[in-house]
Amino acid sequence: MERTVVRCAEGHVFSTASFPMQTTERLGPGRLLRCPRCARLRQSVPVGYAKR
Repeated sequence: MERTVVRCAEGHVFSTASFPMQTTERLGPGRLLRCPRCARLRQSVPVGYAKR
């Protein structure tokens, strides 16, 4: 299983085993995931897509 490195809306970087809807047909790069650092559901994007 491939792991994906993501960044949550608070700026925490972590890896996840599943990143929902990783297909060519998606509405945007962000997904709701539970961040292990802040323990809340946060909008998360793969690190390659994170723009500041």
